[in-house]
Parts: sequence; structure tokens; C-alpha cells
Amino acid sequence: MTHPERTPRHPAPGDAAPRGADRPHTLVVRLDSVGDVLLAGPAVRMAAAGSRRVTLLAGPLGQTAARLLPGVDEVVTFDAPWVGRDPAAVDGQAADALVAALAARRFDRALILTSYHQSPLPAALLLKLAGVEWVAADSEDYPGSLLQLRHRRGRGRHEARAAMDLAAAAGFALPPGDHGGLDIQPPPDTSPLTGTDPYVVVHPGATAPARAWSERRAARAVAALAGAGHRVVVTGGASEKELTAAVAGEHALDLGGRTGLHELAGVLAGARAVVVGNTGPSHLAAAVGTPVVCLFAPVVPAGRWAPFGVPHVLLGDPDAPCAGTRAVACPVSGHPCLDGIEDAEVLAALDRLPPAARSRSARTPRTNRADSTTPAHSTAGAARGAARATVTTNRKAGA
Repeated sequence: MTHPERTPRHPAPGDAAPRGADRPHTLVVRLDSVGDVLLAGPAVRMAAAGSRRVTLLAGPLGQTAARLLPGVDEVVTFDAPWVGRDPAAVDGQAADALVAALAARRFDRALILTSYHQSPLPAALLLKLAGVEWVAADSEDYPGSLLQLRHRRGRGRHEARAAMDLAAAAGFALPPGDHGGLDIQPPPDTSPLTGTDPYVVVHPGATAPARAWSERRAARAVAALAGAGHRVVVTGGASEKELTAAVAGEHALDLGGRTGLHELAGVLAGARAVVVGNTGPSHLAAAVGTPVVCLFAPVVPAGRWAPFGVPHVLLGDPDAPCAGTRAVACPVSGHPCLDGIEDAEVLAALDRLPPAARSRSARTPRTNRADSTTPAHSTAGAARGAARATVTTNRKAGA
């Protein structure tokens, strides 16, 4: 475990008053991936508006996103053995280290944010062992003495809305002027990477292959976009460089492996729109106000996971046999729900989207309602680190 340098929080615009000593030190728990952490952002800002200090407990896959959230003073990282598709082994020493790290911070209250299919109770037990007296979470299971607020999630609520519902039930509210969209610290200028001419981003990768086009289908879409006159930028992580090179081909600028998460946010912020599966960069695009054409396989419900707070079009077959399965790999030969999307549908979706909201203030709505969809779902034509508790501080953008 490393100890953070103490740096001041960067307050959200509209905070009504300094966060005084009479306000609680609040822990927010979100142990999943990048997209999950980004969707927790509005609830985190609610907690920050009513707390003197906010610490976010994140998993290794989400810690980079956690550092980008406005309102977070400090990030503690724990590789929870009950989270993810490749969970850590149960490690008593790692659990003891986390309990000690949390106990040393003397939290007054905690919010445990989970997805609709997850239980908060393993995390709640560790928080209780760390001496956190007041803990709130959505829970279908009987929590015994682990939760002081056992909240019931509204049926079908979007993940971002459900997190805000819990924060509101715990007595927190958005600060004045904050309308509850996704947000991050201002991204860097990435025009030296992308150039200054208008462009559309295609992000072909996803940690769950069921949620993205196949390589061949993505390459065909890039060629069609370029053929229709769009300048295309293809993005991806360091492990996806072969994929992005194949997808970009001779038709697009390949930025695979050339951006970290904050730099990727800058690339997405500069785009006319983003074509991406239901994966972290979809929510990162929403956090910087860029419209999304989302390739949405129905393995999880669109009502809970669609891009939040930005104009977007969902493409894919919502009635495919994989619906509701949470499948990682497509169980249907040929991946028809996404690979069956026609080029004409992608081009038409881009035409239906309004320009990106470049001049918006940091936390103003991008649509009339933060969870609205523009337009509705359309149907297609036929690292984890070592298991330890670690701590970092939130930093200014570009620091």
C-alpha cells in the first residue's frame, strides 16, 4: 500500500459553501470497470456536495476512471475477489490491508454502488470491519447489521439513475447548476494526434467480444464511412493495436495504443460522433458530451446501460437469442445482432445525431433529460494489478 500526498480537492462549480468540518467524510464504493465508474460520477458529485471529503474505493480496472471524476479527493484500489470475469483469489492479507487502510481514514458514512445483478454485502462486511458505522446500498438480500440504509432499486432504472437514487436516499443532492450528466476532469488537447479537420471515431474493441463488431465487420464500416466522406479515427488500447491497424486499413487514422484514458477522452471530445459498442469508451464519450452511435448487443438491458445524457442511436437486434444472458462471447454463429447491421444504417445514424455540444458548461445537460435516448433503439438488418489495497489522490487534468 502506498500513501497519498495530500492535495486539495478541485470543487465542482456551483458548490454552495465550503465543505466544513460538520460534513461527513464519505466513502463511495464502485469496484467494477471504467464504464461502471464513469456512470457513478453523478452520484459521486452528490456525495461531494454534502461531504467534507470523498474517497472512492475502486477496482484495478476502474481506478484510472475514478481519478478523472470531479468530486473525488482520493482513490483507494482493491482487487475484490467477488467482482469481474477474472476475479482475484481470496487473499486474507489483501483484505486485512484494505480494512486497515479504510479504518485509518475514519469514514463517517459509505455508499456502495453496484450493478443491478450484484450484491453489496461482501463490501459492506469489510467496511464494517473497518469501523464504518453507516453504510447504504441497494440490496435484494437481507443485510442483517451490514447496512443502515437498505435501499430498493427502481425497476429497470438506468445504472447512473440508480446510483443517484441511492445517493438521494442517503441525504445527498446535486449542487446548484449540476443537472446530473456524466462528467470528467477537462481532457487534454489531442489535436496534435488527430489533426484539426472534423472526424468520426470508430472504437472497435470491447472487453466482452459480444458487445462489439467482429474485426472484419468493423473494417468494412470504416471503409464505408470513409467512402461517404467522413474522416475516420480508429482508437483502441495498447493490447488492441493489431485490431485497430486491421480495422483502420488505408481508410482511417490508427491511434491504437497511443492514448491513455484521459487522452482518449480528448480524442472523443474532439469528434463529431463516436461509433462504439456498449463498453467503457461509450460512457467516456458521454462524459465529454459527444454523441454516440452505440452498437448495442442485448446481452445486457439497453435501458440500464445505454449512453447517458447525450444524443445517441442504438444499433443492433434487441430481440436476439442472446438477450439478457450477459454473455461475454456471442453464443450465436456469425454474431448477427451486431455484424448484421448494414453500412447504410450506420451512415443514417450519424446523420440523425446533432453536433457535439462543445460549449456546454461542465455539468449542464446535453439533452432535455439526462437519460433520454435520441432516437430509439433501431434493429439491424438480418488488468488486473496485484491483489492489494493501494491509494492515490485525484489530480488536476494534465497533472
